[in-house]
Amino acid sequence: MKNLKRILSLLVIALLVTALAACGSKSQKDVLSDLEKTMDKMSGYKSEATMTLQTGENPLTYEIEIWHKKPSFYRVSLKNAEKDQSQMILRNSEGVFVLTPALNKSFRFQSDWPENSSQVYLMESLISDILMDEDRNFKTGEKGYVFNTKTNYQNKNLYQQEITLDKSNLLPNKVKVMDKDMKVLVDVKFKKTKLNSKFDDGAFDMERNMESAQLEVPTMATGEREFTPVFPEFVPEGTTLMNQVANSSGNEVILTYAGDKSFTIIQRQATVAPATKMLTMNEGDLVDLGFAVGVLNGTTLSWSVDGVDYYLASNDLTEEDMASIASSMVMAQGK
Repeated sequence: MKNLKRILSLLVIALLVTALAACGSKSQKDVLSDLEKTMDKMSGYKSEATMTLQTGENPLTYEIEIWHKKPSFYRVSLKNAEKDQSQMILRNSEGVFVLTPALNKSFRFQSDWPENSSQVYLMESLISDILMDEDRNFKTGEKGYVFNTKTNYQNKNLYQQEITLDKSNLLPNKVKVMDKDMKVLVDVKFKKTKLNSKFDDGAFDMERNMESAQLEVPTMATGEREFTPVFPEFVPEGTTLMNQVANSSGNEVILTYAGDKSFTIIQRQATVAPATKMLTMNEGDLVDLGFAVGVLNGTTLSWSVDGVDYYLASNDLTEEDMASIASSMVMAQGK
């Protein structure tokens, strides 16, 4: 009898604890309503995060700093400390710029980025994915509210995502992006986010940000990095590597893939623009590859990573195919 009373007492205590915990939680409707209010009221933010790509044998981690000033100014800095690699995306009144400080190069786009696709490190993009997905899944965790939503990434291997919001302020603090098999490919952890941050007049200026970035990551000397060819982990079904040719200097490789969706990849040791003149290119469309930003120009997708210029050309591939192939090439960099 005493044991029965003790068990009943423990059950009552457990139910009370559960009830008290629930009292501090919001319903899905409350959370969605508060998210809409946050989006409407904020004037911008500054955020810091780490992004880990889990696609290779060894994970690759990037430090990300995000600035956003409403309605459309952005500054996103991506750095990989191990490889002294950095890239910056800027959006200001003149357009969208992608800066590669180590090569003293920039690309300029007339683009609506980031409005045309999901962005794993932008708070308003994540919140928009939650609000727009009527089939989202919601649950209350111990320290946050968890949403599973559809995605709209340019790389279609990034099929679904899990977004965790902090209970105290409803800001994203963790994001996991998975493939169709629920394998985590991208893992983002937000270290801090400050809403309604103030920015000075030159915060989103292209030349000022290039100069500042080059103080942190000096311009690379030509021939400084050892050149090793990289092979894509993703190749469309029915297509195989048919030929691999290197030039006599050992600083360029051409990979030829034949089949239902044939394509060619040229990899060339990058050249650095003269210190006295930054190279700015104005052609193409921006393609977010996750670990870098590419430039799509007709049937060619190009990008630069770790001192190497990559060119992917094909008359058979869709833009989605090209983004998936290019994104998969980061896998070999983590090995």
